[in-house]
Amino acid sequence: MTTNTTCACCAPPFSHRHGMNRRGMLGLAAGLLGAAAFGRGARAADGTTYDSMLLTCIDPRFVTTVNGWMDTQHLKGQYSQFAIAGASIGVVAPAFAGWAPAFWDNLGASMQLHKIKRVMVVNHRDCGAAKIAYGADAVASRDAETALHRKVFAEFKAQLAQKQPSMGIAGGLIGLDGTLESLA
Repeated sequence: MTTNTTCACCAPPFSHRHGMNRRGMLGLAAGLLGAAAFGRGARAADGTTYDSMLLTCIDPRFVTTVNGWMDTQHLKGQYSQFAIAGASIGVVAPAFAGWAPAFWDNLGASMQLHKIKRVMVVNHRDCGAAKIAYGADAVASRDAETALHRKVFAEFKAQLAQKQPSMGIAGGLIGLDGTLESLA
């Protein structure tokens, strides 16, 4: 079997591409998460493609709810998934700048492997990463929290348009009660 070293998720885990520094470990972890989310890996032999990549937070309080919501969107088994603390906050916040390359590399791999056409972002209320990145005052009230998530989503959307102009986007903010409101 030949090892494909053209993308971060396919490189041997301890090669020069995945040094044992923080970025290398994050890339390795992201690759493992991506491999688990992708099921058997690449497109099926019949050429099946997938609809989207779901960008969501690592918060265990929302995993079942978010995946259930994706099912209601008729996307069960039709998306790859990338989970990072804060969802889009983890990609765009200056406090987490070192994390962004892992997301963008994984998005590129999902586009290549699965021919996805959009990113679906689900941020959530009561997000610890938001407090770390922007301070407790930024989420001190419901209105402030909503405004922060809208600002972050707009920044993520701008970065996506710059890096992958053909990629579509949808975004939502999920509450502790499971309700989802649009960030668009």
